[in-house]
Amino acid sequence: MEKVAFCFGIFLSVFVISSVRGEVYSSIIHLERSLLAEKELAGDIRNYVQNQKTMLDALSRVADEYEKHSEEALANSEKFMGNPVNAYLFMKRFTVDWDGLRASLENENSEVKTLMSKFEQVREEGRLPKVSDLEGAAAALLRLQDTYQLNTSDIADGVLHGVKRSPGLTATDCFNLGKYAYDEGDNYHCLLWMQEALRRLEKENNSSVSRYLVLDYLAFATYNQGNVQHAFNITKEMLEIDPNDEKVKNNHQFLIRKLAEDEDGEEKGIDNKRPIRGYRDEEYDAYEKLCRGEETKPRSKSARKLTCRYEDNKNANLLLRPIKLEVLNLKPLIVKWHDIMTEFETERVKEIATPRLNRATVHNPVTGEHEHVEYRVSKSVFLDGSLDPVLARIDRRIADISGLDMTLAEQLQVNNYGMGGQYEPHYDFGRKSEPDIFGEMGNRIATVLIYMSDVEAGGATVFTRLGVQVLPEKASAVFWYNLRQSGIGDYRTRHAACPVLSGSKWVCNKWIHSAGQEFRRKCATNPKL
Repeated sequence: MEKVAFCFGIFLSVFVISSVRGEVYSSIIHLERSLLAEKELAGDIRNYVQNQKTMLDALSRVADEYEKHSEEALANSEKFMGNPVNAYLFMKRFTVDWDGLRASLENENSEVKTLMSKFEQVREEGRLPKVSDLEGAAAALLRLQDTYQLNTSDIADGVLHGVKRSPGLTATDCFNLGKYAYDEGDNYHCLLWMQEALRRLEKENNSSVSRYLVLDYLAFATYNQGNVQHAFNITKEMLEIDPNDEKVKNNHQFLIRKLAEDEDGEEKGIDNKRPIRGYRDEEYDAYEKLCRGEETKPRSKSARKLTCRYEDNKNANLLLRPIKLEVLNLKPLIVKWHDIMTEFETERVKEIATPRLNRATVHNPVTGEHEHVEYRVSKSVFLDGSLDPVLARIDRRIADISGLDMTLAEQLQVNNYGMGGQYEPHYDFGRKSEPDIFGEMGNRIATVLIYMSDVEAGGATVFTRLGVQVLPEKASAVFWYNLRQSGIGDYRTRHAACPVLSGSKWVCNKWIHSAGQEFRRKCATNPKL
C-alpha cells in the first residue's frame, strides 16, 4: 500500500505543478478539462491495479501448480522422476516455461525482480535444471524411442509399454523435441516429432506453436530424408497459408526443379527409415535387440547345462550361509549371485554415494585423460572401504565368494543411471593399445556388478557377442572374468548397460586386478584358454 500511495503522490505532484504553470484555476473551462484529466488518471491507476492483480493471480497459479506437482512427485520421487516423459516435462518447466514467465514479468516492480533473481541463484547452485539438462532429457527420450522401438504417439500420450505413466505432451512439446532433433542434424527424429505436433495441433486450441512453423521444419526434414515429392506438397500447403513468404516461394521453385530432374516423380510417402549410425551398425543393432529382450543368437546345446546351485566356495564364512549361484553362460563363464546384500546395506551405500556423485567418465586411450561421453550417461563415485563398515563388509564378501585377492582391487564404484541412462558396448579390460593403463596392478582380471535396485523397465546388462541379457534384480550380482587364463583379454566379454526406460537404476561394481591372483586362479599358456 505504501508503494501505491507513493506513486499516487507523484501523480498529484505532477498535477499540482501542471496546474500552477497552466493557470487552470483562472478558467472554468480549464478546470473542466482537469476533471477529464482526473478521470483519465483514475483509469490509469485502475488499469495498473488490474495488471498487478493479473500478474499476482498468474504467479499464484504457478505457485499452486508447483506445490501440487512437488507433493505428488515427492510421494514417490524415484518412481515419478524415473518416468522419462515426467522428467522431460520437469526440465521444461524450469527452463523454457520459466524463461517465458520471467520475460513477461521482467518490467515489473522490484519485488518481482527479486523473485526472479532468487530463482536464477537457485538454478546456478545446481538445484534446478538448466537448458543443457533439457537438451539431455530430449536426447534421452529419442534414445529410448529408438532402443525400445516406441511409437511416437504413445510417448506423446505418456504411454510406455502399454501403461500410461504421465499426462503426456502437447503439440508445442512435440515441436520442441522435433526442433531439438533438427538442431542436432537428426532429420529422422525431426520428421517423426513434427508429424506428431501436426496431429496434436488438430485437437488443440490456442497452441503456442503454429501449423505454418511446424510445416516449415517438416518440409526440411522430409527433403533431407529423400522424399522430394512430399516436401513439395508441404511447401505448397505453406504457400496457401502465406503466399507472400519469399523463402517458401524460393523453396517451392527449387523443389519443382528437383522433381523435374527426378524421372520418378510419384508421391512416395514420408521416408521414416532410420539413418545408419556410422560405426555402430551390426553390434549396435544386436545391443538394442538384447535390450528389448530379443534373441540375437540361436540357443546352443550348452544352454541345457546352465544350472543353479548353492555354493560355499570352500570358504568358512560361507559354510552357514552359502551363496545362491546361477550360471548364465559357460564359455566364458558368467554367473549371477543372488541375495548378496541386505536392504540396509544397499540403502547405506546409496546414502554414502549420493552427495558424492558426479557425471561418469571413460578413459581416452589416445589422450590418457578421463572425459565425458554421450555413450556413457550416468553419475558415479568411487568409495573407499574405510569410509564405512558396510563398504568394508561388501569388499570382504566379494573376496569370499569370488575366491580372489582384493588387495589391489579398485574401490567400489557406485553408479546411478537416470533418464535414459546407459553405457554402450565396451570392455572392462585394457587392450593392447593401452598396455600400461593399470601399471603394476595388472589388467582387470574380473568384474563384479551388483544391482542395488530393481528397475521398472529397461536397464538390462547385455553381452553383445554372447547374446546374453541380465535383468536388474536388487541385491543380486553378475560376475565374469575379463581375461582368459592365459592373461589375454577375452573379447567375448564385450558388454553394455541398456538405457533405463522407467525407474532409477543403482549399481555398484568392483574391478579386480590380476596382480596377486597367481595362486587364486589357474594360469594357462594356451592363448585360447
